Amino acid sequence: MKTFFRLVTVLVAAAVLFVSCGGKDLYKAGTYTGEGEGHGGTIVVSVTVDNKEIKSIEVVENPESEFSLKPMQTLMDRAIKANSGDIDAVSGASETSAGMIAAIQGALAKAATGNTAAAASSETTTAALKDETTDIVVIGAGGAGLSAAKAAAQAGARVIVLEKMPFVGGNTNYATGGLNAAETEQQAEKGIEDSVDQFYTDTMKGGKELNNPELVKVLTQNSAETVKWLVSLGADLSDVGRMGGSTNNRTHRPTGGAGVGAHIVSVLDKVAEEVADVRTSSKVVAITADGNGVNGVDVETEDGTYHIAAKAVIIAAGGFGASQEKVVRFKPELAGFGTTNHPGATGDAIDLVDPLNVALVDIEQIQTHPTVVPVKNKMITEAVRGNGAILVNRDAKRFVSELQTRDVVSEAELQQTGKTAFLFFDQGVRESLKAIESYAKAGLLTEAPTISELAAKMELDADTLEATVAAYNGYVDAGSDPDFDRPDLPRKLENGPYYVVEVGPAVHHTMGGVKIDTETRVYNEDGEWVEGLFAAGEVTGGVHGANRLGGNAMVDITTYGRIAGTQAAEYIK
Repeated sequence: MKTFFRLVTVLVAAAVLFVSCGGKDLYKAGTYTGEGEGHGGTIVVSVTVDNKEIKSIEVVENPESEFSLKPMQTLMDRAIKANSGDIDAVSGASETSAGMIAAIQGALAKAATGNTAAAASSETTTAALKDETTDIVVIGAGGAGLSAAKAAAQAGARVIVLEKMPFVGGNTNYATGGLNAAETEQQAEKGIEDSVDQFYTDTMKGGKELNNPELVKVLTQNSAETVKWLVSLGADLSDVGRMGGSTNNRTHRPTGGAGVGAHIVSVLDKVAEEVADVRTSSKVVAITADGNGVNGVDVETEDGTYHIAAKAVIIAAGGFGASQEKVVRFKPELAGFGTTNHPGATGDAIDLVDPLNVALVDIEQIQTHPTVVPVKNKMITEAVRGNGAILVNRDAKRFVSELQTRDVVSEAELQQTGKTAFLFFDQGVRESLKAIESYAKAGLLTEAPTISELAAKMELDADTLEATVAAYNGYVDAGSDPDFDRPDLPRKLENGPYYVVEVGPAVHHTMGGVKIDTETRVYNEDGEWVEGLFAAGEVTGGVHGANRLGGNAMVDITTYGRIAGTQAAEYIK
């Protein structure tokens, strides 16, 4: 059953453009509905007009994710301001934008009188933008930036958060697997034995010991407190599973294994907006400094540019996985690879800190995710494998331990015919993880009632696939995988219907970035702190080393985001 979200009606602001149409009516006054196909299904809007202009727009039915609410709000604002459905899409939400724009245009087509040619926009004037002053500026409104904003404001600082995209969340919106933490209350309730020491060991091993040990210690030692903090803010992290490279079950996520990222963003966005000034469509184009350190930022908006003077700046702008230019510059062998990153992950921070001579760490360490749907660049969360799915090649055989680290699985796939593989699972796995429902809704899964019928659909040898699954099920019964030594065998694959999706590697995470210490202070090439400058999240280097474990990004951004906010607030006192 679809879950629908109702958005509050967009009221027409005083600044709405009045369109002169030579006395001719543009619309037939009334309320009209329109429909459009979004990512998750049919979006229905209701548009109310008088004879001259759009008065309000309401989303009646929204099958999209919670992440879609702000892009939709942006589109409604644009339509009202333009007095037209001829508006630009929201970058990073293309399918939702297409559905919303089609729905608005459909409603306006019913209301049109035929005099739309008279609706040419008249010139508008905007007030000159004024420079401002605050205590702390946070660059980026993803998980790290919102965590930093909340923590800094809690410590008494005045905070402005600047996000270049029209909505908050960044890559965090797309995180589905979970948040790794050890020695948590949730683990204890489920009888899961784990330790901070083992979490540290797994993270260092996964990063090929390239990680900064001190940063990893802070990450792992504070992970349980991070979960506790997020839960206190309203997050649901009650489900605990496992992702590749983890010795024990420590991946925390919402009930039933639902996607973690958009949920955490919704929680953090709400609490951050209560205490900080969060501004979208506001791109930082320069970090300014004097002899004593940073002193503010220059901001670019649709209405012009302005300067914000600040006592401290926190960079939480994310990585550069969506910049093919930077990816290839730092790791040429990834030329032509797709990406799981949102369009805004272009590494702006690397350019912003260049005039400050900031040191970069592990910048060539770029991770590919092994289960991404080719061409569509849709990532299938590692939690599907963690809950029991297997990978088979075009010979219908397993070829790797599915819970190996992402770099190992990606390389193994590239060695197979076609350089991709098939992720295979049954109804039991599907029912164990709510995140899978979004893949089904998006039409990514091929389904059949039996293994042999599924093999036929995928042009795989049915006998071989049945034998592969039977052997794996036997390993589950025995509690040991003699073929690939998979450490976790959670369930047999024996309950139809059965599912498969073709997957392959794509650029997923950039482990390298600006150099920080355990208090998130940013350092220059001379080993000196750039006074007043802090950083957290994927924009930093040193935490993950040569390879990030699934589930470690979420704990990184929230733990170090919180530290950055607290330390920046302490610095300005």
